[in-house]
Amino acid sequence: MFKRIMIVCVGNICRSPTAEILLREALEPSGIVVRSAGISAVKNKPIEASARAVLEEHGHTVTEHSGTQLNVALVNESDLILVMEPGHINAVLEIAPEARGKVLLLGKWQNNREISDPYRQGKPAFEHAYALIKEAVNAWATRLVR
Repeated sequence: MFKRIMIVCVGNICRSPTAEILLREALEPSGIVVRSAGISAVKNKPIEASARAVLEEHGHTVTEHSGTQLNVALVNESDLILVMEPGHINAVLEIAPEARGKVLLLGKWQNNREISDPYRQGKPAFEHAYALIKEAVNAWATRLVR
């Protein structure tokens, strides 16, 4: 069973914090710890305003978030690492090659769907990313708490 899940994107201010919040909510009674980080994180920055607005409009509580840089320690303490794009798998493995086998796409159960970065693309892009993330998170949650 997975006890610690890390969700990764590039800046850790849009996609990964959105997925972190959704997956944490979906897994809440399980005790699984969900965190997020970025390959090139915008360190110490809060969740992007449009990402926050979309989450709140969908009824989610947005807790304090501070952009976190992915590092070897975070990779090694995670049992499962979920990423947004195929290139992120390679980036994680460059940081920690020993993570091979535990890094998968968040969209794995949607035919390895990529979730594109909505950063600086306007609210419709954030709504689209939210919908894809929600679908992927729900698919993971049903498999993680069996």
